[in-house]
Order: sequence, then C-alpha cells, then structure tokens
Amino acid sequence: MIAVEAGLYIGSVSDLNDVQALTEAGITHILTVDSEEPSVSGFQTKFVRVLDDPSTDLLSKLDDCIRFIEDALNAAGCKPSSVLVHCHVGQSRSAAVVTAYLMKVQKLTVHDAYSRLQGLKPDVNMNEAFLDQLALYESMNCELDANSPLYKQFRLRKVTEKFPELQNVPKEVFAADPAQTQNAEVVYRCRKCRRVVFRCSSILSHSVGCGPSAFSHKRPSGGLPANADQTECTSYFIEPVQWMEEVLLGVMDGQLLCPKCNSKLGSFNWYGEQCSCGRWVTPAFQMHKNRVDAIKHIDIATLK
Repeated sequence: MIAVEAGLYIGSVSDLNDVQALTEAGITHILTVDSEEPSVSGFQTKFVRVLDDPSTDLLSKLDDCIRFIEDALNAAGCKPSSVLVHCHVGQSRSAAVVTAYLMKVQKLTVHDAYSRLQGLKPDVNMNEAFLDQLALYESMNCELDANSPLYKQFRLRKVTEKFPELQNVPKEVFAADPAQTQNAEVVYRCRKCRRVVFRCSSILSHSVGCGPSAFSHKRPSGGLPANADQTECTSYFIEPVQWMEEVLLGVMDGQLLCPKCNSKLGSFNWYGEQCSCGRWVTPAFQMHKNRVDAIKHIDIATLK
C-alpha cells in the first residue's frame, strides 16, 4: 500500500488482510476495482467489477470512482478519512483509476499523472487499452460526455467486442429516430423521398486520412491535378439510428436503405469500412453525402 497524496492510497487485494496497517494509515474507505468483490468489514466500501483486459470499458466507470474518492476525502467526521484504491495486484486497474483522479483533481495530463504515479509506485504497469481510454477521458476534460462523437465511437467499438454475434445489442447505442421527435437541430433527409434519417449530432467525425495512397487499388501511377482534393470525405459516418435496428442486429455488414422509399443511402460494417479520405472507421455506419440533404431549422418567430 503506497500513499499517493494525503488521504489517498493505492494497493492490492492482499493489503486488505493487514487490518493493522489499514488502521494506522487511517483508511476509512476502500474502492475495489477488480473482477471479484472482497469480503471486508469495518470500512465504507465500493466495488466496481472490472477485468484487466483490453476489451474492458473502464472509461464509463471513471466518474463514479472519482466521485467515491472525493466523497471519502471530504467526509465529515471527528477523524480525517483516507481511501484505499486497489485491484488484484495494484498495477493496472487501480492505477488507471488513481491516474484519472490525479488528472481531474490536479489538472494534469494523462502523461504527467501517470508519470507521477509511476514515480511513487514503480511497478505500476497499466494496460495500453486503459491508457487510450484515459487519453479519451482527457479529451473530454475529465468528465464523461455521452454526446461526444469520440465517446460514441468508443462505445460502439466496445459493443462489437462484447457482443461479437451482434445479438442483444444495448438499446442505448441507437440514436432516437429523428422522424419521431422534433428539435431545432440540423437534420438529414433522404434525397429521394425526403424522409428524415439522422441528425447532425449523430455524425461521428474522424481525422482525415491520406487519400488514395491509403487504398492499394487506387494509388495513382501518375501526377494529379493541382486542385484535386484527394482527401475529401464523400460520406457521413454516423451512430446507428433506431430505424436501422432490425437491419443491423445479427448481421455483420450490409446496405442501409431508406426506411420509407427503400433507396440505398449507404452501408454498414460492424468491423469497419474505409472512408473515401483513406481513414478506417470502426464500426462504420456510412451514409453517402450525395444521397441525403441537410435541412436547417428556421425559427419563424425570428423572421417576423
């Protein structure tokens, strides 16, 4: 058990066996980030089931873990409170949570927070997937943003890992059908029948790729016109929408057809597709730009 800062400790499940050491350290709260819940009494506890595996979604649990740590450190009482964050061996899962806490509270980058923790506990060795999730957490200003395109893409990737047969996919990964709800957001309609098919907020942006050089069959043998934009995205990549659910479940890839007129709007592949700009997007729900039109909401009251 190692002190990270006043009142905050990181350790392993074996530290729970040394009640005297816990008492001497003033431990009042224990946060367990492990695959099995330990049997411990005399402390305020929280158990978060997490596997030390690249497919694990730790990101969505970070805010809850940090809140428990902050509540423990700010607990009112006659004696100061301290919290122990532990996993099985105290190297990866607990390290990820403590690093996230340092990022949020100390306003540190993921690199600086992790380096500080490694300086205190040299055997810390977080798996790379958790580091990537912490980088995403940093990009969201250390607070889970369910509307972030990056988080939506992350959540979709985890769905493909957790449900490889693509059955029983959680309902929450499907955005509400914009044809069934109204708001002031820009929407996209089928160019043929004008049925609304997705909202602007459903678009999952991606960094532009390197153009035709990313496609072995499209690599140009000669020169290109000076004004040729070889990295233009000809499709929107979006989160799945409710009207797609029947088509997507249990199927790895296929066409996306307008739910009203059945004209082809794009395609999908849970394992990913390559954008025209060359960037690989996983999973991919691709809507061709030449098959939809953007419609902006106009507030009639402002025109009067």
